[in-house]
Amino acid sequence: MTRLDLARTNKLGYAAVIGLEGYARKAVDPVLYDLIKLRASVLNGCGYCVDMHATDGRQRSIPVRKLFAVSAWEHSPTLFDDRERAVLALTDAVTRLGPDTVTDEIWANAAAHFDEGELGGIVFAIATINVWNRLAIATEMAPPVDAKHPVE
Repeated sequence: MTRLDLARTNKLGYAAVIGLEGYARKAVDPVLYDLIKLRASVLNGCGYCVDMHATDGRQRSIPVRKLFAVSAWEHSPTLFDDRERAVLALTDAVTRLGPDTVTDEIWANAAAHFDEGELGGIVFAIATINVWNRLAIATEMAPPVDAKHPVE
């Protein structure tokens, strides 16, 4: 059980995040979007979101090996193409904010694969999942276990 149902108690704030989610989802390639969401969720330690985005990735037919390897993508060079690796590096940098995280090298690598509009969409996607992770962790959301979401 969660501490607080933000969709009920803070409808306008929740709707604003849903709006951002809708924009980001349309702005980024669906497979890249799932990888971004899963990677940021792993970094942030959000069990609810890791479960959700791993499940979404399986439904999108992302290979299970690739979904597992998101947690160690830097050491799995054969499982991710250059575009995916650039997105995962940018996801790491934006999620782990600090003085030396979003370096010119990381940005240039991403910019070599995506135009400015695509890069903007990717940054919004990373920011959005970081918001969701923080909301889910703060309210103690737990992955569902029921007939619709069995533990395999």
